[in-house]
Amino acid sequence: MSFTLAAPVHSELLIRKSRFIGCVQPVVDRAAAQSVVASLRSQHPGAAHVCWALMAAGQSAANDDGEPGGTAGRPMLEVLRHHELESVLATVVRYFGGVKLGAGGLVRAYTDSVAQALAGAALVPLVRQSHLHCAVPYAFEGLVRREIAAIGAALDDVRHEDMVRFSFSLPEPSANAFVVRLNDATQGRVAWSKG
Repeated sequence: MSFTLAAPVHSELLIRKSRFIGCVQPVVDRAAAQSVVASLRSQHPGAAHVCWALMAAGQSAANDDGEPGGTAGRPMLEVLRHHELESVLATVVRYFGGVKLGAGGLVRAYTDSVAQALAGAALVPLVRQSHLHCAVPYAFEGLVRREIAAIGAALDDVRHEDMVRFSFSLPEPSANAFVVRLNDATQGRVAWSKG
């Protein structure tokens, strides 16, 4: 099972005069991650490096931002993989302190920055969602709204046309039982569609 984070978590390390500011946070996709990284660059104009690692939408990415190849982004990414995280961005802003750490020292510093941030993180299990679309006669609108609310589904859209058309999302494991329950409650008057 994969997890994401409930909220951003931070860490700060001082290693041989270099300052490492770590953050691990939930993100939707690569575009959102790149926006966060760009924002960090503008917030920390004096930083030597803004390294990052991303696990989102089933894809991964890592960037060493000028550190020796494989000493920052990739080790950070391995920490995310080890914790089975998805839809998460790890960033580390480094202010160089004048003392070189060597490849092994850099790997440890970037890994520790992410690991320390995650030590205080609240993990949230990721549950695959089913996106359902149905149409019902107007007489059943209230019933469908109550059933959607009762199961805790996210109501994405409601359109009032020849029938009331609902689009909603709910955890995949409960989708089939919900469809059966709604069909029973409306005596088969629900028209299900793909979208």
